[in-house]
Amino acid sequence: MDDLKEEVAATAARMVVEEGLEYGPAKRRAAKQLGMSARAALPDNDQLEAAVQDYIALFCADTQPQELQALRELALEWMERLDVFRPHISGAVWHGTATRRSDIYLQLFCDDPKSAEIALIDRGVRFEVRSVPGLHGEMVDALSVHAMCRPLGEQVGVHLLVYDLDDVRGALQPDARGRRPRGDMAALRRVLQEVDHG
Repeated sequence: MDDLKEEVAATAARMVVEEGLEYGPAKRRAAKQLGMSARAALPDNDQLEAAVQDYIALFCADTQPQELQALRELALEWMERLDVFRPHISGAVWHGTATRRSDIYLQLFCDDPKSAEIALIDRGVRFEVRSVPGLHGEMVDALSVHAMCRPLGEQVGVHLLVYDLDDVRGALQPDARGRRPRGDMAALRRVLQEVDHG
């Protein structure tokens, strides 16, 4: 990786950890901040993730494990609450790079895409709906709620991405590094138990 990409990755990593930015916006903002042209080659997500891990190890090693644990426990609560929609967790909370600035991303695989919205309404949960790029670049509904994370003493964004039931098969394919890009409730419970016993 060339020096400029490394510099963008390092700058973007700080924005991801300190401000909770997503990878794409963080890379673009870092490139702009460094005076690069809009067409300049940016680091890929694996490079940025490595830079995020380095940043956490350097600046957040004393607080990040507890923050990650609190976010994973909150994610599990929401997954249990939405069990009927086959929830899977992804993103920084799943991969272990989350801090208190990170949001929680859950993917729901529904027989009827509107059923998740109806379930939230029935439970009196306030949410906003927006469209975001999905697993294969297609636009999907994201139901965003603010949930209180008691150990952190603050509200955390929980984003529920709604997919058709058929999409669940492709969702579990390993990524280029052989990692599972998302996990179900059993997988998240295993991760939490490993930390407890580690």
